[in-house]
Amino acid sequence: MNDAVVVGGGLAGAAVALLLSQAGREVALIEREACPADKVCGEFLSREAALYLASFGLDLRALGAVPIEAVRLVERDRVAAAALPFPALSLSRRVLDEALLARAAAAGASIRRGVRVQALAREGAGWGARLEDGSAIAARAAFLATGKHDVRGLRRPSGLQDDLVAFKLHWRLSPRQAAELDRHVELVLFEGGYAGLQPVEGGRANLCLLVRKSRFAALGQRWDRLLCAMREGSPHLDARLAGAEPCRARPLALSAIPYGHVQRRADGIWRLGDQAAVIPSFSGDGMSIALHSARLATTAYLEGASAEAFQRRLSRDVLGQVLLATALSLGLVRRPGQAALGAAARLCPALMAAVAGRTRVSEAALVRGGLPVAALQGGRGPLCATR
Repeated sequence: MNDAVVVGGGLAGAAVALLLSQAGREVALIEREACPADKVCGEFLSREAALYLASFGLDLRALGAVPIEAVRLVERDRVAAAALPFPALSLSRRVLDEALLARAAAAGASIRRGVRVQALAREGAGWGARLEDGSAIAARAAFLATGKHDVRGLRRPSGLQDDLVAFKLHWRLSPRQAAELDRHVELVLFEGGYAGLQPVEGGRANLCLLVRKSRFAALGQRWDRLLCAMREGSPHLDARLAGAEPCRARPLALSAIPYGHVQRRADGIWRLGDQAAVIPSFSGDGMSIALHSARLATTAYLEGASAEAFQRRLSRDVLGQVLLATALSLGLVRRPGQAALGAAARLCPALMAAVAGRTRVSEAALVRGGLPVAALQGGRGPLCATR
């Protein structure tokens, strides 16, 4: 019997498999994607996320990560800009997830790919994962890290903002527009939603957006009509995409995402990442929460704490930032809120930086998650160097 079964090979799942394997535990990880794949994600790595990844042995610069130094808020034809209050990076999930999975495998974790988990349930004193190919994996503990996708019978409750549809598509911008976007993340407000645009490795740009279901329905639930409406409503975005080529025919899409949900109780399963807390994408903190949950869960597990104790600890760490980000997101998809935020940002650009700072994982929580104080005080160094 394995010590642990990890369902999901994204950042949280791969990180917990890596850490447990390094601690000498027998770990089986199940990932439904057979090959490297893109995911619906803004692909923004905050300082906290980069610190965790460096502590896991990843050299983000060597993987191709590009620096992000400033943010622009675009509301109709008006733009406000400010420097970020922390160093940040951008790297596609296709590259990042594979690198962390490779680290977990090298540490001794057993990785099974291209198969889905049909059921995850108690079996005596342990857990059993039943796979779609008819096989099963038994373990003493179960870690659920399937991101925004739920396992049958283990669905998360509705969030505070669950009326959104998410889309993600990589583009190759024209040389001029790529140069103007360089080192920036842009938050573009449009009728019924908002989009994030930022450069990633390989000379591409990631467009990731959220739109209200009612707005998407009014557009016939068609991506081409939504994209056209976004460009018509934002001269800035229209200019960015002029002459651009999409990297795939259609975007990735997800719906029924429970933004604002924070798991406060456990049923014996260790819930990680988006299975534990779902923060709106504009905050750029989803990946840092996922990595924090993995480190915190590993520490608790190895110390003999229960899944319930871990879930309470994690909820205390992230509840405030998730609620704040969700409250802002509720305003960002409605015209009055968009106009108010746009006006405030133009009057005081530093407001954007202040908001970004308020939606970060606290340094006290990072220390609880296992990051040494020296790493937190190390400035830009840990973002680039393997630790």
